Amino acid sequence: MKFSFDRDAMVKEIAIAQEIITNKSPISILSNILLSAESNTLTIKASDSSVTFTTKIPVDVQEEGNTTVYCDKFMSILSSSPTGEIEFSQEDVKVIIKPTAKKIRFQLKSIASDKFPVINKAENVPFFEVSAKEIKEMISQTIFAVSEDANRYFMTGVYFTKKDDTLIMVATDGRRLSYVSKEIGQGVKDFPPAIVPVKILSCILKNASDEGNISIAVVDRLIYVKFGNYEFSSSLLEGQFPNYQKVIPEKQQFSFMVNKADLDSALKRTTILIDKKVSRLLFRIAPGTLTLISPETDLGTAAEEIPCRYDGDEVTIALNYLYVAEPIRVVDTENVVFEFTEAMKAITMRSEPASDYFHIIMPMNLN
Repeated sequence: MKFSFDRDAMVKEIAIAQEIITNKSPISILSNILLSAESNTLTIKASDSSVTFTTKIPVDVQEEGNTTVYCDKFMSILSSSPTGEIEFSQEDVKVIIKPTAKKIRFQLKSIASDKFPVINKAENVPFFEVSAKEIKEMISQTIFAVSEDANRYFMTGVYFTKKDDTLIMVATDGRRLSYVSKEIGQGVKDFPPAIVPVKILSCILKNASDEGNISIAVVDRLIYVKFGNYEFSSSLLEGQFPNYQKVIPEKQQFSFMVNKADLDSALKRTTILIDKKVSRLLFRIAPGTLTLISPETDLGTAAEEIPCRYDGDEVTIALNYLYVAEPIRVVDTENVVFEFTEAMKAITMRSEPASDYFHIIMPMNLN
């Protein structure tokens, strides 16, 4: 096996492979990437046994073949090498990597390609196409709200489903819930509801362009995703996703509206002295004003008053400040509205004017 390639083009692809690989042991085949050189094309594959990645790039192949190399060290070699052409060749169980611009020769041990797990090809899979920009927006509006509790594994992914011509994504950790729906499912055939792991969603967010479409298929407990030169697949999470519709309030009696930028800035300042283990921040709402108060700790306390549109009785609500700060980043309107009935019941956070996205927050105890 022997081929040469452009260093910068290869770095881009191996960086994505690194996102997939989680096992850092150099003796594990899952820490390696599979390289297949044929017809002046290099196919690169990576897998962590649940999520897979495949891409192809043009290279100059002098001798066709297959091998696997330890991904992290291969990336380190590429990163330390100058821009330009690099030669790659295999000798028995070793690969030789030589940047042509430097008098240096790297020798890296390899593992035979037949040890690499089989990656299923997405053949005869019922793909549907959706706007890349729209689906990335849906992911960004939900992915941060998934649970990190491994014992509640069915909540560690984003619920993805279709209703009529509407695609829906929902995420919850049991104390908050993010919901987004977009009417971008026209012509999309029904597919089984899926709980999609965060890793493959993060890959889409990071690597897909905002232009054009993304191809998606949900079938046989797997999700397949294609865009550009890239193909990803992932096992879906098993289990019953919570009945999120029961959490969404049908009607709420009160609401207040604040400027998004004002609230974001006030959050950053008032949480400087907050107890990060508790993350509790008090929201005191009164006619015309919202006061953010960090409860007193050994370090001190902070309070800031910002204008708000509200004409009800004064009320104080305790919230995990992250449950407000994180959805603020994905709200793209000038103002944000909070709807509530009483201090200890679910609060709805949404953009103003209302759009296809909202966030539900369960309040904390005041003390």
